[in-house]
Order: sequence, then C-alpha cells, then structure tokens
Amino acid sequence: MVAAGRQRIDKWLFFSRAVKSRSLAAKLVVAGRVRINRDKAAQASDQVKPGDVLTITLEGRILVWKVLDPGSRRGPAEEARLLYEDMSPPPTPKGGAVPDAIPALREAGSGRPTKRERRQTDRLLGDD
Repeated sequence: MVAAGRQRIDKWLFFSRAVKSRSLAAKLVVAGRVRINRDKAAQASDQVKPGDVLTITLEGRILVWKVLDPGSRRGPAEEARLLYEDMSPPPTPKGGAVPDAIPALREAGSGRPTKRERRQTDRLLGDD
C-alpha cells in the first residue's frame, strides 16, 4: 500500500526531467548516484515525499533538489520545475583552478631546462 503524497524515486526523477527515461532513472538509483535525505537510495522503488532532499550525481555535476510535490505526469519543463526547489551549489569555473589562487613559483634552475639553457649546456660541453 502506498501512502498519499509518496511516489517511487524512479518515477519522480522521470517526471522532474532529471533523466530522459524511467529506466535510466532506475539505473541511476541502483548505481548509487541518488541520495534521499543523505541516505543512499538502494532501489528504484524507494519512496520520496514532499520535503525530502535529493542529492543526485549526474554527468559530473551534483544536483541538490528539495521535493515539493509528487508528479502526476511528465509534462513540459515549466511544469517539471514546480516539482522541486533547486538548492544546488554554484558550478565550479571551467578552468579548474580557483580564481584567487596564487600561481606557483619555482626557483631558477629547478625543473626541466629551457631550450635556451640546453643550447648553452651543449656549447659548454662542446657538443655542437
């Protein structure tokens, strides 16, 4: 028996347009990429209800969504956005480096020699 206001996690992910198909949603859950209130969802049949917080790892990004309403169908994107509140952290910059990071400095003479330094070494050793 299903309690009122609850829905299977695979159906909810499909209705909210997190994934393209319900079978992909089930695979995502079974792979351990979905958490319901910080607990891993073990099966596609796990239930979600309004107020639950889902953490979804999808294609290298992390989505944190609060469930507002169980869906009744897979409708347009505007309708799907009414099913959740997006609480995701802002995406990291594309460079991978932190913008405030100080560039690494190395002492002169350490590391690989430059082309100029190699030529000077060759001249010194007489390997022309």
